[in-house]
Amino acid sequence: MLAAARLVTPDRDAKLAALKRIIADKVRAPINPDNRKILLFTAFADTADYLYRDIAAWAQKTLGIHIAVVSGTGSNRTTMPGVRGDMSAILSAFSPRSKERPTELAAEGEIDLLIATDCISEGQNLQDCDFLINYDIHWNPVRIIQRFGRVDRIGSQNTKIQLVNFWPNMELDEYLDLESRVSGRMMLLDVSATGEENVIEFQAGNEIADLEYRRAQLQKLQDAVIDLEDLSSGVSIADLTLNDFRIDLAGYLRANRSRLDTLPLGTYAVTEAPGEGENPLPPGVIFCLRAIGEAASTVAEPGYPLAPHYVVHVGDDGEVLLPYTQAKQVLDRLKKLSLRQDEPDLAAAKRFDKATRFGRDMEPYQKLLSRAVGSLVGKREERAVASLFQMGGTHAMKGEFAGINDFEVVAFLVALPPSTDAAV
Repeated sequence: MLAAARLVTPDRDAKLAALKRIIADKVRAPINPDNRKILLFTAFADTADYLYRDIAAWAQKTLGIHIAVVSGTGSNRTTMPGVRGDMSAILSAFSPRSKERPTELAAEGEIDLLIATDCISEGQNLQDCDFLINYDIHWNPVRIIQRFGRVDRIGSQNTKIQLVNFWPNMELDEYLDLESRVSGRMMLLDVSATGEENVIEFQAGNEIADLEYRRAQLQKLQDAVIDLEDLSSGVSIADLTLNDFRIDLAGYLRANRSRLDTLPLGTYAVTEAPGEGENPLPPGVIFCLRAIGEAASTVAEPGYPLAPHYVVHVGDDGEVLLPYTQAKQVLDRLKKLSLRQDEPDLAAAKRFDKATRFGRDMEPYQKLLSRAVGSLVGKREERAVASLFQMGGTHAMKGEFAGINDFEVVAFLVALPPSTDAAV
C-alpha cells in the first residue's frame, strides 16, 4: 500500500489539478467584487499539509495570493510574512472584518486561501469569505453544513456565497456502505455481550436508521441541485445547523425550566425591526406553531428537526418571507431581533397597544397567522399532489390536509416597522 501510495505524486493527481483550476477561476473572477477568499476543508491533517505544500508556491507566483493551513495537529503555517503560526493570528488575517482585527495590523495584509481541518468547523466567524470547498466528504452531513456555517452567517457583506463539493469517483452507496458495516459491528458487540443487559440490540435499529437518514442526505446533496431557500421536497439538509441553536438554549432551559413550563400558549413580544445598517430586517411576525392531532405527524417530511413545532416569518403585507422549511434562517432572524433584549421594548409595546387597542383588535395579525398556517398546509399539498406523478399510487385524498384548527400558537414575535416619530 505504501509503495502504491508513493506513485501518486502531485503531477499525476487529477483531483489536485481540478482543485487548482477552481481556485484560479475564483481568484480571477470573484463572485463578489474584489473578494478572492477561499476556505478549503479536508478531514485529514495529512491531506491539508499535502495541499499546502503543493499549492503555496503556485498560489503566490501564479495568483498573487497568500495561503495558510490550520489543523488540529498544530502544524499551522502561512506564506504571509510577519503572521504568527498560531490559529488565532491566521484566522484574523484570513477574515479580519469578522474577527475584528485591530486596524494597526491591517498593514500586514490578508490571507486569501485557508486550508483547514474540522478543528475550525464549529464556533468560528469567517464570513469575510464567500467561497467554501469540501475537498473530501465527511460521512456525517452535519459536518458538511457546520463547515458551510463558517461563511453562511449573519454579518456577511457578500451578496453571494458558494459551496463546492468534491465527491468520490465511485457510487456513494459503495463508498459508504454504512448499513452493512455498522450492523455487522452491532452483531459482533451483541454476541460478545453478557446477555443480561443487551442494550446494543435495542439501539441497533435506531443507529442504522440514523445512518440511513444520513446516507439519504448525502445522496440528495450529490444527485440533486439543492435549493437551500426552499426545501419543500427532499431531505432537509440546511436545518441540521439547528444544533447551534440547541447548544445556545441548553443552559437557559436548565435554569428556567419551571418558568417556561408555566407560560401560556400565545405568549408574545414586540420589538422594532432594524431598518438600517448592514442587515435590515423586514417588519412582520415570526410565529412558532405546534401541530396537534393527526397533523402532528403529517405536516412535515420525515426527519424534520423541529416537528411538531414550526417557525414561519410572515411580512406585514402577508407575504411568507421565510417558510418553515427555512427554520435556520427564521431562527437567525429571531436571534437577531432578540439578542441582548432582556427587558421589554416599551416603546414598541406602546405602539402595538395603540394599533391593536390593547389587543382587542388583532384582526391584522390573525390574517398573518392564517398565511403562516397556509404555508404549512400548502407545502404538504404540494407533496401530495406530486405523488400523483409517482409510481406506487397517491396519498392525496379528500379531507387529508390540515387546517388552522390543527395548530396551536405557542408564541410569536412582532417586529414593527421603524418608528418615524421621535417622540414615541
